[in-house]
Amino acid sequence: MVSIDSVYHFFFWYALDLTGLGMLLSKAATAKSKALATNCKRVEDYVDLALNFRWGLYPFQIHMKPAQVKDEILRLTSLLDNLKPRAILEIGTGGGGTLFLWSRIAKADATIISIDLPGGPFGGGYPKWKMPFYESFARSRQRVYLLRGDSHDPAIFRNVNRILVASQLDFLYIDGDHTYEGVKKDFEMYSPLMRKGGVVAFHDIVPHFPESSCEVSKFWNQVKDSHKHLEIVKDRNQKRAGIGLLFI
Repeated sequence: MVSIDSVYHFFFWYALDLTGLGMLLSKAATAKSKALATNCKRVEDYVDLALNFRWGLYPFQIHMKPAQVKDEILRLTSLLDNLKPRAILEIGTGGGGTLFLWSRIAKADATIISIDLPGGPFGGGYPKWKMPFYESFARSRQRVYLLRGDSHDPAIFRNVNRILVASQLDFLYIDGDHTYEGVKKDFEMYSPLMRKGGVVAFHDIVPHFPESSCEVSKFWNQVKDSHKHLEIVKDRNQKRAGIGLLFI
C-alpha cells in the first residue's frame, strides 16, 4: 500500500526537477558538505558527518543519513580504511551516506559504483536533482557512477562491467532488495566480479520483525560458513541492521 507521505514526496521531488530548484538545492548542499568534510580528521568524523548532515529547512532539506547503527558502520568503515579499496560497488544508494563514506576511505583514484532502484520497496529511489550532490562525493581522481535501475537487470550488470573494464571489485556492499531471492541474486550476480582477497558486505543480517519483509538473515546464515566471515552487530536483539562480511 502506497503511503500518503511517499506520494507527497514523489510529487514534491518531481516539482523540484521541473522548476530547477532541486539543482540549486543540490549545489548548495554540495558546498556545505565539502566545507564540513575539510574539518574531518578521523574515520569517526566522517561517520558523524554522514549521520548528522542536514542542509535547508523542511521540506526544502537535503541529507545523506545512512540507515545504520553508528557502532556498526564505524567498524566497517574503519576496516575498509585499512584496505583502501580501489574498485567499489554498492547495491542500494538510499540517502547516499554509505556512498559518501566509501569515497572517504577509498584510494585517490578509486572507481565507485552505486546502483539504486527508483521507487524500490526497501528505501530505494532518489530524485535526479540529487545526483550532482552524490557525484560530488568523489575526491581527487575518484570516479563516482550512479546507475538508476534494478541490480538484477542484465543491462545494469553489463553497465557495471563496462565501467570496471578489466578491473575486479575490492569491495561489494549489498543493501538493496532485502527478500531472500533478491539478496541471493545480488550475491550470485556480482560476487564473481570480486578479486581474491576482496570483501563482500551484507547489511541487515539481524533477524527483523516479520512485517518488515527483510529476509537477509536467511541468506546470510546459509552463505556465511562457506567463507571466512565476520559479523558486526551491536545488539543481537535490536531487530534491525547488522553487517555481515565475507572475505573472498
